Amino acid sequence: MKEEEKKKTVSAQSFDDYDDGFDVFFEKIKSNPQYDAEKIKKAYELARDAHKNQRRRSGEPYIMHPVAVAEILFKLGMDNECIIGALLHDVVEDTEYNLDYIKKEFGGEVALLVDGVTKLGQIPLSTREEVQAENIRKMFIAMNEDVRVIMIKLCDRLHNMRTLQHMPEYKQREKSLETLEIYAPIAHRLGIRPIKEELEDLAIYYLDPIAYKEIEKNLSMKKEQGEKFLNEITQQISDKITPVMKNVQITSRVKSVHGIFRKVYIKGKNFEQIFDIYAVRIIVDSMIDCYNALGIVHDMYKPLPGRFKDYISMPKPNMYQSLHTTVLSPSGIPFEIQIRTWDMHRTAEYGIAAHWKYKLGKGGKDNIDDSLQWIHKIVETGNDTESPEELVTNIKGDLSVDEVYVFTPNGDVKCLPKGATVIDFAYAIHSAVGNKMVGAKVNGKIVNLDYKVKTGEIVEVLTSNQAGKGPSRDWLNIVTTGEARNKIRSWFKKERRDENITRGKADVERELKRNFIRLEGEKYEKFLERIAERQHCASVDDFYAAVGYGGLAITRLMPGIKDEYNRNWKPKDPAPAKTVTNTTQIRQESKSTNGVIVEGIDNCLVKMARCCSPIPGEEIIGFINRGTGLTIHKRDCVNVPADISNSPEPERWVKAHWDSSAQIEARSTIDVYAIDRDGVVLDITTKMANAHVKIHSINARPINDGNCLTTMTITVNSKEHLDSIEKTLRKIEGVYHIERSTN
Repeated sequence: MKEEEKKKTVSAQSFDDYDDGFDVFFEKIKSNPQYDAEKIKKAYELARDAHKNQRRRSGEPYIMHPVAVAEILFKLGMDNECIIGALLHDVVEDTEYNLDYIKKEFGGEVALLVDGVTKLGQIPLSTREEVQAENIRKMFIAMNEDVRVIMIKLCDRLHNMRTLQHMPEYKQREKSLETLEIYAPIAHRLGIRPIKEELEDLAIYYLDPIAYKEIEKNLSMKKEQGEKFLNEITQQISDKITPVMKNVQITSRVKSVHGIFRKVYIKGKNFEQIFDIYAVRIIVDSMIDCYNALGIVHDMYKPLPGRFKDYISMPKPNMYQSLHTTVLSPSGIPFEIQIRTWDMHRTAEYGIAAHWKYKLGKGGKDNIDDSLQWIHKIVETGNDTESPEELVTNIKGDLSVDEVYVFTPNGDVKCLPKGATVIDFAYAIHSAVGNKMVGAKVNGKIVNLDYKVKTGEIVEVLTSNQAGKGPSRDWLNIVTTGEARNKIRSWFKKERRDENITRGKADVERELKRNFIRLEGEKYEKFLERIAERQHCASVDDFYAAVGYGGLAITRLMPGIKDEYNRNWKPKDPAPAKTVTNTTQIRQESKSTNGVIVEGIDNCLVKMARCCSPIPGEEIIGFINRGTGLTIHKRDCVNVPADISNSPEPERWVKAHWDSSAQIEARSTIDVYAIDRDGVVLDITTKMANAHVKIHSINARPINDGNCLTTMTITVNSKEHLDSIEKTLRKIEGVYHIERSTN
């Protein structure tokens, strides 16, 4: 059952009082000969009966949801099976009807669509990340079989977002973030602009309502002025173009809220610096007319340098084609002009759905397979990914809306996410090319392997057939695409098993020691066998190998491993001694207070110095405060004299060390300096979440010369843990310096 649509039992009498919208929708179905009206009505009646005792959070009968989803698909022009699949998409998940019954009554195609959008039910998964990853994996596998699965899923999500006001606030934010990271980019890749823009706008409305209202206010203030401006520009262009071209349509639009949000609140631009708030669209009959129209508008208005894009000769992966240019009006207001043919316009508006709406091709994998290669790649990436969190991260990266188009020396075009390196480019050509890569040239010049490719560049991959050559493990820290990362790991998995086992064993032992997990002999071996089994590894060596080649991240597994150890394997504390005679010995050993042992002092109030915030693993020293207890400093703190014996009050400084037998958590504040780019703070918080690091506070602000400073207070358990966190953060694009913050 969908948790965002918690259903309640109602009486049949109250259920019948509602108009679920089907009658009006059905009249449209009957007027269109492409649809089997009787079969659609049969599906509706089954869904209505199946959901008869269920309501949505809003209090409406649940049947209103599948009807609304089916109507959105109808407006997109989707076919008969897709409409039926939408009406039945929650029947198998939430009611007594099963997939076999659906297949018997409505056929195998409908059953495949319903199964594709049905969430996983009885599979035991331990974390929310695993649930999300497995659902996404299943969705993409189903998309690989029939792209109509995602069409239903997108429309399902769109209607849920339209009615999200009835959900708790935390659920609104959770679903909105997932929509922005997964579903809106999928709609973009499929070229369905109206759904993409509405999903983005709704997500921003819940994620940042203040920014949303501010943008709306700015747009409303300019509404009258903008409408007048666009009407004048449209008329001017029409007066010039219509006399020389037939069948021309000229329309205008204002940029979406999310589009403005990205530029104002993420890229840091002023509202006045956005050049494409206003846009004019020119639709003509032929490709030649597109370029003729471009010449006319460039003759009318001054084009802005660097703002022309030719997506006709170089289409986007979602099949989008158009000419884009930004020009200045006579009054000095910048605006964008898009020029395309009628066929290009249909594809731009409906994307993959245009194949059904305008009968350009059939469903499934027929004539549209070439435009869906990205789905096949994501499925392959998912099959090679062993961490569910990593699967989600890879998909988010591969679905990036920002793309670059790079040429091979033969003139072939490769589309990559923005920020991709020449190594990503090599693996996009073929895994064999990436594995043999030794260097790269961009526009004829040798570049470093971490060079980030840009649109229009010609990249030549330099390879070597020398035996024993292969990728470097360091490449895993350089590449940005899930495809490249998994191909590198696959090579190490096959070619370097012994090395992987040795490396993985060392990593596991070090991490267990750092987390105070101590077992010996047979008990230790059985503990590792249990951990390997939980990670679906056939043996401990397989587990070591997976850690060694990077398929499993031991730091991410540690919370579960510690839980298993504490519940089932941790030795019980020995019974306390009944008598003690040597009081001197007690005085010397002292008790651990807050994880610190202070020589000669017992049961004293201990606090950590704010000036240096010491953490376990660092050399420390104590200072006795009169009447307020003991303060622990780092030994190299600026407030600790280098020579204690020559200090004003040497007797107040006492020796101290960390209690190695205690599990200690400490707070540490770090400053992360980075280039102020789009999404850098989101990348930082995502890395921390993936590493299971608790953030107590975070503050990000721009500093000089296009840089930004992010200050975080986090929980760490040792110096090694903090070093590991800093190492993880340094892998983020643009991060150039990290330091401990002091008060």
